[in-house]
Amino acid sequence: MINFIQFTFTRAFLAFITLLLVCFIVFSLMELVPGTCAERYLAFKNTQGSSITVEDIRAEEKRLGLDKPFLYRYGKWVSNIIFKGDFGDSCILRMNINELLSGRFLLSLAIAITALLFSYIIAIPVGIISATTRYKSIDTTLKFISYLGIALPNFLVALCIMLFMTVYFGDTMTGLFSKDYETAPWSYNKFMDFLSRAWLPIFVLGWNATAFALQTVRALMLDENDKLYVMAAKARGITGMSLLWRYPAKHSLGPVINSIGFDLNRIFSALPIVALILILTEAGALLIEALARSNDQQLAGAIIFLLTATIVFVNFVTDVILAIIDPRIRKGVMGGG
Repeated sequence: MINFIQFTFTRAFLAFITLLLVCFIVFSLMELVPGTCAERYLAFKNTQGSSITVEDIRAEEKRLGLDKPFLYRYGKWVSNIIFKGDFGDSCILRMNINELLSGRFLLSLAIAITALLFSYIIAIPVGIISATTRYKSIDTTLKFISYLGIALPNFLVALCIMLFMTVYFGDTMTGLFSKDYETAPWSYNKFMDFLSRAWLPIFVLGWNATAFALQTVRALMLDENDKLYVMAAKARGITGMSLLWRYPAKHSLGPVINSIGFDLNRIFSALPIVALILILTEAGALLIEALARSNDQQLAGAIIFLLTATIVFVNFVTDVILAIIDPRIRKGVMGGG
């Protein structure tokens, strides 16, 4: 038990160090973007008809603290995030980033996690069936569907569904809410309206993820089926579903659980493009707006940090879960306990 606690604290410490390193990388990338935040903001104001001088830029830099050394600004940015949960202000929009992301990031995360669960709920049993079925036609059909899922990109699937919905139902299904509920406060009716439209981004994002997970589960099951411990179990008279779930299926799920953080990252990485096509108004759309249009690195850095922090936390949790449920990891960590 002591070894397991040590393992947990070690993983937590490594997760914290990883987060600090990510903070440094994100902040450094924000600094490497040509022009300071003051210059970008005043250049934006210049496009609106304002006359900007060098003195204006220097005054704005001093107001934002950009005249301070790099390490000082980095330390202040990190400490504000860790101790206050404050990401500062958007460089271009001049709004508090916490207010901008209020609800939007959680909405994006909920869509991404639901898409991930959707992919696993389908991929795990279907992957096991594909690897263990005695009917070649079933295995071939499932493999073809998974290859199709990998080959067709998410944005193309989104466009096809939008075209189908427009032709047959007269609604493109863009946006997370219908026009009647876009600006309305949250209520039961608004929530139901959200559910009636959220299935589309969830399905689109889960499309590739399901195909990848299915292929992974199938390959792991085929590999485990040929192991000596499975043959030994068969020799002891264990057959059928009891053999399947106690041995190859159980051991195959370890790598799948371990890849949850990676899969979540892959789904969230696809979210900005899907958000652009489906005209969504959540953090994915805000990220692509900040990176590709307004060059608002402060806002983009905050979203990237939140995403990375979520993935680091998910990886930490999956490491602990694996140490609990997998006998091989448990013995290695707990010294055979």
